[in-house]
Amino acid sequence: MNNIGIKIRKKREGQGIKQEFMAYHLNITQSNYGRLEKDDNRLTVPKLKKISEILDVPIADLFDTTDSNLNKPTDELSKEPYLHDYIESLKEEITFLRKLLENIKRTV
Repeated sequence: MNNIGIKIRKKREGQGIKQEFMAYHLNITQSNYGRLEKDDNRLTVPKLKKISEILDVPIADLFDTTDSNLNKPTDELSKEPYLHDYIESLKEEITFLRKLLENIKRTV
């Protein structure tokens, strides 16, 4: 289970709200909702926003703010070996998208 899903489940259960209720208001099946609590890769910003509205909590309450990486400067994070490659791939993607955008601008 993931950190966001755990927080959602605890807040939902603490308020006595069933998964079926959440699923109904998110316009998904109960089984799909259950998967959302177990796999935060399925959570989207609109779904998180709706979940926070249903639970009547600020969306920030659904995130783990104790993550030690949250307070590290970006240049310090880039030294982390597992993040370095990811950051480099994002830079390459940004460069590619900028070139693509320039090509589109030229044709318009």
